[in-house]
This record gives sequence, structure tokens and C-alpha cells, in this order.
Amino acid sequence: MNPLRWSFRTAFALCALVAAGLLAYAYYAQLVLELEPCPLCIFQRIAMIALFVVATAAAIHAPKSTRSQRVYGVLATLSAFAGVVVAGRHVWLQHLPPDQVPACGPGLNYLVETFPVGEMLRKVFTGSGECAEAHWRFAGLSMPEWTLVAFALFLAGALYYGFRRYRT
Repeated sequence: MNPLRWSFRTAFALCALVAAGLLAYAYYAQLVLELEPCPLCIFQRIAMIALFVVATAAAIHAPKSTRSQRVYGVLATLSAFAGVVVAGRHVWLQHLPPDQVPACGPGLNYLVETFPVGEMLRKVFTGSGECAEAHWRFAGLSMPEWTLVAFALFLAGALYYGFRRYRT
């Protein structure tokens, strides 16, 4: 079966299924492997949840009109792009030389409760020492590197399947 010929519904259902699997593993890593997520990890989860919700809605709705398909394509593209940005920033922090890694900062709960949204986002994206540590690796890549790959593939899929012309 040629993946470039999948229907809109099939492509978005597969996206939702993969996103659900990745989220399930993230929670498994947190709850069973006891890997506490840093603030950037949490923002990656938010982007993945947004992508899951959009893909699930698109698969269930399975719109026939090009306009509706493009709306889902735009929403999925924005979610995946947000994930690429956050995961890319996380990977960049992990590859900084040790002397340039920012000092560890407060947790996300403290930042959310204490600072206005703009200031909180700035502090999160500045990063902290905990974001620069890689406690988990698979095939030589850290979890943020794998999520960057996943979000890049989701982005390509959202652009292709959300904006291609389907036969009616």
C-alpha cells in the first residue's frame, strides 16, 4: 500500500494513532521510568496533544470539501510546527557546550503561578540546566531529538495530506 495514496481519513487516523503512542510512552517514561519532564518537555507534550486532537477530529470528520480538509491541514501544520520549534530549541540546549548551559531554574508550576504568560514563555524558552541534560537515549538520540524527528514527519504529513487534491 503506497502511503502517498492514503485517503485523508487514513492519514489523519494514523497521525492520531502515532501521536497517542508517543504520548503514552512519554507518560510511561515519567511514571514508570521516573524521568521527570522539564518545562520544554511539557510544551512538547502540549504540541503533541494539540496534534492528536486535530488529527482525531480530522479522521472522525473525514471532510469531503477541500476547504475543510485545508482547515485541518492548517491546524495540524501549526501544531506540528510548534512542536518542531520547541523540540528544536530543546535539542539546541542539549548540544550547548557545558560552560554555556543556563543555570537550573524554577519548575514550570512556579513559573506559571508567578509570572505573566509572556515572561513565563520567555523564561521557558531561555531554557535551564535541567533542559540541557539527556537522561534517556535510544539509538544514540535523546528523547527531544526523537520528538523533533516525529514533529518534522508530522509537519511534512500535515502539509502533504492537508493540502493535496483528493479524487472525489
